[in-house]
Amino acid sequence: MKSNFQHKPDFEALKQTLLGGDAGRVPLLELAIDNGIKAKILGRAIQGPQDLVDFFAKAGYDYVRLTPKIDMNPGKAIPGEGYRRSVLAGDTEERSWHSTGKGMITTLADFEAFQFPRPEDIDYSAFEDVQNALPEGMKIIAQYGDIFTWTWHFMGFETFSYALVENPELVQRVFDAIGSIEMKLFETMADFDNVGAIFYSDDIAYHSGLMVSPVVFQSDLFPWMKKIGDLCKRKQIPFIYHTDGRIWEVMDDLKRCGVDALQPLEPQAIDIREVKRRYGDKFCLAGNIDVDILSRGTPKQIEAIARGLIEEIGRGGGYCLGSGNTVPNYVPVENYLAMIQAAF
Repeated sequence: MKSNFQHKPDFEALKQTLLGGDAGRVPLLELAIDNGIKAKILGRAIQGPQDLVDFFAKAGYDYVRLTPKIDMNPGKAIPGEGYRRSVLAGDTEERSWHSTGKGMITTLADFEAFQFPRPEDIDYSAFEDVQNALPEGMKIIAQYGDIFTWTWHFMGFETFSYALVENPELVQRVFDAIGSIEMKLFETMADFDNVGAIFYSDDIAYHSGLMVSPVVFQSDLFPWMKKIGDLCKRKQIPFIYHTDGRIWEVMDDLKRCGVDALQPLEPQAIDIREVKRRYGDKFCLAGNIDVDILSRGTPKQIEAIARGLIEEIGRGGGYCLGSGNTVPNYVPVENYLAMIQAAF
C-alpha cells in the first residue's frame, strides 16, 4: 500500500518540537505500531533492521523506535493469579495480561529468591544492527519502561495494593530492584551513536484518575524517572513519557522529573486543549487521536481530526501528531494513512 507523500527524515526538527519549539511543521510520534500494519505500508514483512528503518522512513517518521531484548523473569518464576497469554484472531503478536491477584513476589523471602535479569543478559544488538541502516537525518528513539507496572505485575495488583500499607519495605525493594536494572539499561542505550531521544513508557492512570495515590509515585517511581531525566539532560536529548489516563495530579511532578514530552494524551481521559492552555509552555504534547475513531471511523473523519489538532495544538510548535494510545492491528490501514498524511 503506497503513501502519497515524500519525506526526508529530519530528526533535528523532531527534537526541536519535543523540546517545545516550532520546527515549521508537525512531526509524527508513536509508541508502537502493529507489525502487520507496518508490513502493509512497506509491502513486505518486517524481518530485520533494514525493513524496520524502511518502514519508518516511508511512513514519514524522523526516527526509528528501538527497544532492547530483555527477559524480566529469567528464572521463569510461575506467573501469578490472573496472568495469561493468548493470540487473538488477526493478531500478529502474542498478547499478555498482567497478574491481578497474587503475584510471584508476595513476601521478602520471595523477593530474595526471585531471579532478576543481569546487565549482561540484555541484548542490544538491534541498536548495533540499525546503525548502518539509518538514512541521513534519521535517528533512534530508545524505548523501555514499566518500573511501576513490573512492580505490581510481579507482586500481583491486589497483593501490591495491600502491601502499600502492610509491607511498604517489600514494595520499595521491588521498585528499586527494577529501577536499578532499567537505569543501567537506559544508560547503555543512551551511549549508542544516533540515539536522539529516550522514550519511557509506564501506565500509571485510568480514565478516571491515578491507579494509586500520587504519594506512591512520588516516593517510589518518580525518583527513578528523575534519574532518567537527568541522564537525558546530560546527553542533551529529549525525554518522552508515555502513560494512559488522567494524570492532572502529577503533572508538576513529571516536569520535575525532567519530562519534555507527554504522549499519548487519551481524549477519553484528558482534554488536550486544557493541557495546552495550562502546560503548553512546559511540555511538548503528542498524540490524542482517539483509537476507537481511528479503528472505526472513516479516513475523512480522521483527516479532519488530525488537521484540527495540527491547527489548534500544533500552531506555534510543541505538538507531535499521533494516536491516543498506540496503533493496534485492528486499525484499517487506510485510516492510519489518513492520519499520517494529514501531517504532510
